[in-house]
Amino acid sequence: MPSIRLLTPRLANQIAAGEVVERPASVVKELVENALDAGARRVDIEIEQGGVKLIRVRDDGSGIDEADLPLALSRHATSKIENLDDLEAVASLGFRGEALASISSVSRLALTSRTEGQEAASRVEVEGRDMDASISPAAHPVGTTVEVRDLFFNTPARRKFLRTEKTEFNHVDECVRRQALSRFDTGFTLRHNQRVVQSLRPAENPLDRERRIGSLCGQQFIDNAVVIDAEATGLKLWGWVALPTFSRSQADLQYFFVNGRVIRDRLVAHAVRQAYRDVLYNNRHPAFVLYLEVDPANVDVNVHPTKHEVRFRDGRLVHDFIFRTLHKALADVRPDDHLRGAVAQSHGREPGGASAGYGTQVAMSDVNPQPAPDPFAGSPGQQPGGFSGSQRPPQHEWQARDQMAFYQSLNQGGGVDSQPAAAETGELAVASPTPPQNSADEPPLGYAIAQLHGIYILAQSRQGMIVVDMHAAHERITYERMKRALEAQDLKSQPLLVPVSLAVSQKEAALAETHGEELLQLGLRVERIGPETLAVRQVPALLRGADTEQLVRDVLSDLIENGESDRVEAVTHELLGTMACHGSVRANRQLTIPEMNTLLRDMEATERSGQCNHGRPTWTVVTMSELDKLFLRGR
Repeated sequence: MPSIRLLTPRLANQIAAGEVVERPASVVKELVENALDAGARRVDIEIEQGGVKLIRVRDDGSGIDEADLPLALSRHATSKIENLDDLEAVASLGFRGEALASISSVSRLALTSRTEGQEAASRVEVEGRDMDASISPAAHPVGTTVEVRDLFFNTPARRKFLRTEKTEFNHVDECVRRQALSRFDTGFTLRHNQRVVQSLRPAENPLDRERRIGSLCGQQFIDNAVVIDAEATGLKLWGWVALPTFSRSQADLQYFFVNGRVIRDRLVAHAVRQAYRDVLYNNRHPAFVLYLEVDPANVDVNVHPTKHEVRFRDGRLVHDFIFRTLHKALADVRPDDHLRGAVAQSHGREPGGASAGYGTQVAMSDVNPQPAPDPFAGSPGQQPGGFSGSQRPPQHEWQARDQMAFYQSLNQGGGVDSQPAAAETGELAVASPTPPQNSADEPPLGYAIAQLHGIYILAQSRQGMIVVDMHAAHERITYERMKRALEAQDLKSQPLLVPVSLAVSQKEAALAETHGEELLQLGLRVERIGPETLAVRQVPALLRGADTEQLVRDVLSDLIENGESDRVEAVTHELLGTMACHGSVRANRQLTIPEMNTLLRDMEATERSGQCNHGRPTWTVVTMSELDKLFLRGR
């Protein structure tokens, strides 16, 4: 075996650079984080050739004293922490003391800085095999400028793995976007090949913050976003989550920050996915910009050199807090919240740059009517949706007198029963009289005026025309009622006549044994009968026909991955969704105007009524301005 020898400082730094410096965007991230830690209120980033030729980051932070400049480019030298106690409660973005040394080992790096107490600035560079630092005087305002030239010039094996200039700059642009989202109080400028790409002023108030979000994430995101602001048990979550109708085909608009640090965490991703579980269509992805504030002592950021991963001291508490906050926010969304986004997109921006419909905090929803009796439930002994066309739902006590008058006039013979059936004539079943105009108490979804081909309900409101998929809407209403009924009765279990035996790993068997009480709360009685054998003796009554073995294996997998499992709830809700689908009003069912209006009022009072159980939208709006454009009105 060769003799053991000490690595040279440059080689040691180049090895460390393999973890820290992956591409030009990694350099930008480290330098911008240093600027933010220095208290910068302005950060300018200049890039040439995607960052391979030049990366220059200038800030107006506190600067570095001349005496500390040689140490700034040394490994394991930092001003962020001093002892173990500091490491266990890191409040800064950087703390390892490796970034500058690693970057300087694979590039030509120069650092110029000046503190407020210095009359002149100083410039430091490292040269030679031993990376000796040389200092010279320079001209520079208070703050720091770092220039990184010819990245990977001395490590050609790393350089050949870089992508095209456009691809590398896209990664840099995304890095700057994340930093700009993390610090609203700091202005950012990004230039590429002498062209300004981003120019963001400090955002000091909520309006400026939303403007920055709209600039970086798109105005449609902020127009379709729900404001989150929740605090409990030492945790605070705030930010914006998009409505389910603003889903994405890729997970390219998901930003999560912990104490100002952008992270990618499986626990967080699972909590968000769970909150959106029954409102997203197929494999769509939610969009969000969220900020979690937690005591630094309760989160470990010293997990990976890139600092993209963290570990929470109480992961289950964080997961549950994120899930419940987002779940409640999405459940509280009502049609008027969707309408604000639709109207904002239709009318564009108001003077002064203000949005016509900002993301609304759902707790402040303007309309919260009480659920009306289900007109489609049928009589006792009748299947759901089994009503005849001549049946009338009971009258409803609406707040506005003109609404009651209109509703009563419909019951006096103005419904669709007096019109030829749409299925027979192929025409719209038009109601008379028309709904009241410009009512101050008009519900968000307006008033039904017709039924189209027995599938869609047409309603009108001040915003314009609203089209409702009556089956999808009633499916969601039925589904939510079934969930509430199940919660009121608790989850009933049923013993198996013949226990199901499962061959599992020792880890899974031990997990089932230690989490026996939690499994029992899910309706599963699982006993360990051998080192690698489990016996399932009891399952939830609703799932007695399900694949018991696969269900238990999935639950155990969730417990290993996330420390908890919602698998039983997910499968139960899937079953309820199927039952709701089959029990909802079908296409070509002719509804009376009062029945249509009852369905609209139920939608306004039902959680997640914007989507059916499968994530499909239940309604859409065509605004008056959009209709005017179609017919060239006002031109």
